[in-house]
Amino acid sequence: MSARENAAPVIIKRKKVVGGDGHHGGAWKVAYADFVTAMMAFFLLMWLLNATTEKQRKGLADYFNPTIPINRISGGGEGAFGGDSVFSEDQVAQTGTGASAQKPAQERQAKGQQGEAAADKKEEAAKAEETAQLEKAARDLQQALAGVGGESMVTENLARHIVTRVTDEGLIVEFFDLEEEPLFVGETDEPQPVLREISKMLVRVFGLVKNPVALNGYSKSYPEMLRQNPVWDLSLARAQAMRQLLEADGLDKMRVDRVTGFADRRPASQHPMAVRNNRLELILLRNGK
Repeated sequence: MSARENAAPVIIKRKKVVGGDGHHGGAWKVAYADFVTAMMAFFLLMWLLNATTEKQRKGLADYFNPTIPINRISGGGEGAFGGDSVFSEDQVAQTGTGASAQKPAQERQAKGQQGEAAADKKEEAAKAEETAQLEKAARDLQQALAGVGGESMVTENLARHIVTRVTDEGLIVEFFDLEEEPLFVGETDEPQPVLREISKMLVRVFGLVKNPVALNGYSKSYPEMLRQNPVWDLSLARAQAMRQLLEADGLDKMRVDRVTGFADRRPASQHPMAVRNNRLELILLRNGK
């Protein structure tokens, strides 16, 4: 026999390596992560149900509803969602779905985009109409000034005391002192005859409208060495004296909205002690001001 035939057989063992199972694997971690995520979502849902109103829950449901491309009521979002905020009870968004109360006020009623545009146009038209009325009152005042020139020596130069302008606040009629012809006697609140004539004329013109009025009093500055500066008391006292004149000449006292003294804080002239700063403003207020 040959040596090869007498050799022992070679045995090769192949060991099969099998991955660990049970707790030795990683599949359970995925399942556990899914469980924790589900529990977090559950507790978040419970919190939302407890912390929101029925209307807000409806908004949240619509937000996550894939069949609604643009929600009419959202979970408080803005922009494309255009819904109510979480403070909708205080600030109601006009979404077109109705207001939060059964009988909402005019400003809380749902209007939609077309309704809002129509309301804006209506408001602009009303403001333009009111501006036209104020401008007409200013023209009437100028005509009244032109018409009183020949009545007496007192009213001959009445127009020199008065300027008018229409602002966002209303029609402002400003009348002021002249060097040779002041509106009040000295440094007092006693009206001069020219101011009495101005009062009568203003009552006639303002009697054509029903707007409320306001009175502002202003004073020139006085030297700082004065022991007691009279600007505050004097400006208010003169405004009050003008109010009394207007009411005595026939102005309804219920139309007077306010009487204010501004002292020398808003000078009309660059020179603070100029007599031009002694002036009064009678304002024909816009409605709602």
